[in-house]
Amino acid sequence: MRITKILQLPFLLSCSFKSTAITRINSGRLCFLPSVIQGIFFYSSLPQQKQEPPNSNSPVGSPARIQKLIASQTDPLLAKEIFDYASSQPNFRHSYSSCLTLILKLGRSKHFSLIDQLLVQLKSNGYPLTPILFSHVIKLYGEADLPGKALKIFYTMMEFNCQPSVKHLNRILEILVSRRSYIRPAFDLFRNAHRYGVEPNTKSYNVLMRAFCSCGDLSVAYQLFNEMFKRDVIPDVESYRILMQGLCRKSQVSRAVDLLEDMLNKGFVPDSLSYTTLLNSLCRKKKLREAYKLLCRMKVKGCNPDIVHYNTVLVGFCREGRAMDAFKVLEDMAANGCLPNLVSYRTLVNGLCDEGMFDEAKNYMEEMISKGFSLHFSVIHALVKGFCNVGKVDEACGILGKVLKHGEAPHVDTWMMITPRICDTERMEEVLDEILKIEIKPHTRIVEAGVGLEDYLIRKRGAKRRRS
Repeated sequence: MRITKILQLPFLLSCSFKSTAITRINSGRLCFLPSVIQGIFFYSSLPQQKQEPPNSNSPVGSPARIQKLIASQTDPLLAKEIFDYASSQPNFRHSYSSCLTLILKLGRSKHFSLIDQLLVQLKSNGYPLTPILFSHVIKLYGEADLPGKALKIFYTMMEFNCQPSVKHLNRILEILVSRRSYIRPAFDLFRNAHRYGVEPNTKSYNVLMRAFCSCGDLSVAYQLFNEMFKRDVIPDVESYRILMQGLCRKSQVSRAVDLLEDMLNKGFVPDSLSYTTLLNSLCRKKKLREAYKLLCRMKVKGCNPDIVHYNTVLVGFCREGRAMDAFKVLEDMAANGCLPNLVSYRTLVNGLCDEGMFDEAKNYMEEMISKGFSLHFSVIHALVKGFCNVGKVDEACGILGKVLKHGEAPHVDTWMMITPRICDTERMEEVLDEILKIEIKPHTRIVEAGVGLEDYLIRKRGAKRRRS
């Protein structure tokens, strides 16, 4: 095919080439017609495209021009053909940008075998490969979930006379430990890294400690933690937190608290997540006194408690039937400038109802409404059920009236519980009037309450007929 005819094709005028420019041979390999590749270079040199002037030493032009051509291709295989074609031309040598651009294109389209071939090709042609290029290759293998390939790259770097850094080591370790079956190879790489001129740092230790804690091997995690001090590697807040989280997962919360004390004695300031881990574990172990003391110490030790910390302890108290102690937590929140949220109020109202303190729970429900919080189904249900169980149907109806006036509707379960109790009272008509003013959703419809409502409506209609 003549170049002039190729240039007349619409797909060449846009410099975007599709599978129509590809010939498939019997082996299944895709190869590009030399005339098409020549046409690309010829077209890219036309003056109206404002391309860089061709390099006089090479028939395909400058390395920058080739890099732009490679970058402009949507088909990575065509980009590879352009790269190879330019490589075969006399007096031409690719730039670093061209090599990196092609590797990224091939990696994102998962042509990893071509990347391996390209690296060998670059080595044989004497191209200097930089640590940054290998960083990109490692990242590509990680994103493709190929830990074995990432590990191989570490050793490949030294074959290219490229010294790996601790950043390469840490990235490969992160990729390896993401697969449980590769934790041991990661540990072996970590242990032998110094042989290749790489000294693990704090992050290296943290990656492996987290991996061993996640798989329940605390002994190795502790070994790594203690080894940091022997090798003059300074642990950070994350190092302590990783080990504390591992201990808490093993229900060894007392040892985790001891580790916190050691952390404070060494001058570290625990972060918010470290405290959250300990508070949650203490509450689940029903060590509420220790949890509350830790909550009070946080501010003194340089970490202001947030809503998550307060709610964790508040939930712990209410779960154990100590709603009165939860009052104190709520007061502390306000005193420290941390405003209660929906979870805070909902937990406290439910806790008070569980202990039969319905009037106090009602007061907090009204406080929720005054602060603009949307009442959760559980709050309404707990109050209505509580008042009904102690025979205070009028108070239960009052709760319904208030929530309906604020555009809320009880759950079907609440309707089913209260409807039989109020059908014979004058409050039922009042409740129905309020229901008609708001949107009733499938999970809040009173009609799902069943026979009790049906009987009431039948009697109501019969009474009207008799009066007429």
